[in-house]
Amino acid sequence: MPKVSEEYRAARREEILDVALRCFAERGYAKTSIADLVEASGLSAGAIYGNFPDGKKELFAAAAARVLESRRIELAERRRGEGPLSPGEVIATLLSGIRTEPFSDVLPQLWSEAIVDREIRDLVQVVFLRLRTAIGVQLADWARANPDRVDGDPVGWAERVTPVILSAAPGFILQRALLDDFDEAAYLGALEEALAH
Repeated sequence: MPKVSEEYRAARREEILDVALRCFAERGYAKTSIADLVEASGLSAGAIYGNFPDGKKELFAAAAARVLESRRIELAERRRGEGPLSPGEVIATLLSGIRTEPFSDVLPQLWSEAIVDREIRDLVQVVFLRLRTAIGVQLADWARANPDRVDGDPVGWAERVTPVILSAAPGFILQRALLDDFDEAAYLGALEEALAH
């Protein structure tokens, strides 16, 4: 039997993940089964488990990882193009990206599952901590460029402020998911204004 290349394996994982994202967005985590993924993808259960041995939990965490990693990359790209981003620009960049993610509406389900399922929590926490670190680095860079606008050491300031800045994302995601009259554009504009430092 010919050996499968890493490129092929990576492409197959992405294909499975795309299907899982669609299913989770349409049905939710609890109502999506491996059988649903088999039907939607046309692949066998063996192909799915061969790429995601822990099944649905691993797929769910990988979906979250993709969303959060995309946000980290967007922040780095914007930083390269514009220089240090203000706290408001950092969170607005994250949330603008989340607005385009079809999976973002499933994130509250992921958070609730992570609270009660240690495996999901451990998988998601690694990626979430990478995002938090990236935000902290961005904020420390901005603080170094604007020492007159922060209290104390730029790195210490960034460490204190990062969890507060990051907490705006769940508020945005929940309001977006739950409130019919939620104005996303107004929220993003007000966020930059409120966090102008």
